[in-house]
Amino acid sequence: MELPVSESLIAEKVYLDGELISGIKHEYVAGQVYAMSGGSLNHQTVATNFLCQAGNQLVGKPCRPTNSDFKVRVKLGEDCAFYYPDATIICTPLAGDAQFTDDPTVILEVISPSTRRIDEVQKFRDYITIPSLQVYLLAESDLARVTVFRRVGESFVREVIGGIDAVLDLSEVSLSIPFAELYRDVELKG
Repeated sequence: MELPVSESLIAEKVYLDGELISGIKHEYVAGQVYAMSGGSLNHQTVATNFLCQAGNQLVGKPCRPTNSDFKVRVKLGEDCAFYYPDATIICTPLAGDAQFTDDPTVILEVISPSTRRIDEVQKFRDYITIPSLQVYLLAESDLARVTVFRRVGESFVREVIGGIDAVLDLSEVSLSIPFAELYRDVELKG
């Protein structure tokens, strides 16, 4: 869950400079700064499993995964937002000292009761405006189910994939992850 830090607007540069020295992460939306809270073990396990699979399969390819310590910037007209997705796949070159990307190809958010509304509404609305984004993934943290929003032309098509025998195919980045691996060591309901 995100908690508001301040009622006053913060400049983008002030936010970025502050994140370099802050002991906690903050997301930034149009001048408002929100402190990030931690996730459950299930949440972290799904994100880590995704990153392990992506990292192994993308070795030697032009795309690379990043974890929740790397920001995505979304341009919102005159404003912008900075989010810390649970995982991102970036297929454009970046300098090693980059703090964020404007060009993610795949974004994964692991949803939980406290983040569901933000991930499904606000972040979805913002992320799909990114021209480079091909796939937005919403992975449940306690069910073997992923909602996939895949770019088709100028819009995104929604598909729900579920069941421990399912496979998450991301042909956009030559990645295929069996749910048995994505949800390995996750305490599932039902």
